[in-house]
Amino acid sequence: MLVTAHLGRPKGAPDEKYSLKPAVERLAELATFKVGLAADTVGASAKELAAVLQDGEALVLENVRFDARETSKDDAERGAFADELVALTGDNGAFVDDAFGAVHRKHASVYDVATRLPSYQGDLVHTEVEVLRKLTTDTQRPYVVVLGGSKVSDKLAVIDNLIGKADTILVGGGMLFTFLAAAGHKVAGSLLEEDQIPVVQDYLQRAAAAGTEFVVPTDVVVASKFAADAEHETVSAEAIEGSSFGARGIGLDIGPDSAAAFAARIKGAKTVFWN
Repeated sequence: MLVTAHLGRPKGAPDEKYSLKPAVERLAELATFKVGLAADTVGASAKELAAVLQDGEALVLENVRFDARETSKDDAERGAFADELVALTGDNGAFVDDAFGAVHRKHASVYDVATRLPSYQGDLVHTEVEVLRKLTTDTQRPYVVVLGGSKVSDKLAVIDNLIGKADTILVGGGMLFTFLAAAGHKVAGSLLEEDQIPVVQDYLQRAAAAGTEFVVPTDVVVASKFAADAEHETVSAEAIEGSSFGARGIGLDIGPDSAAAFAARIKGAKTVFWN
């Protein structure tokens, strides 16, 4: 069995601090079968160890993001990397995806490999899908959804499926600034997916018609930079550029008033889905 995984964002080149070695060492301690680690992903080490891999053994390939082609926007580049990964499986290979948090990504080891081999969902993905199914078809109300994360684009399918099913959707994390921009507010230097503004506006209109309430923060924490030691302050969500940092201020997340309001909504719910 060959195992692929990623850790961090090593910018397409080997970086020791993002090596999978510590994880593989721990896996080897827990597993009841032999577990090895290739020193590369599709290079000489991976090929040599894959060639002698026996039934009942596992070989973990080094961090797939050590190869820039893994996350390339170029289909041909990603495809070439996927071809090299697939070649390691030899004849009669198959692909099992058990990384629910990454299944939506158009990356070589996730998307392109799946187009080249018979593909199946793993136990974790199956469990997560079943939970999602229940959360969209059989829920106790009030049903509150908490959305976070940095990008709206990572949540499109989830949001689309929840409109008309959830009673309330609370929006936090970096993605909230795209929602604020969609409502016509300036967000200074905050994370913003401008191409998603029309999508969010459509969601808001559809949700209002379907009886789902989107709740965006009324206050946010704004900082001078994205760092733990940054100067920061709390301002109205409608006046981010009015902070002492002006147009260079970076919105980080919801403020204390919004946190209290969100907590009250969650406390009053019968079903809570946090994504």
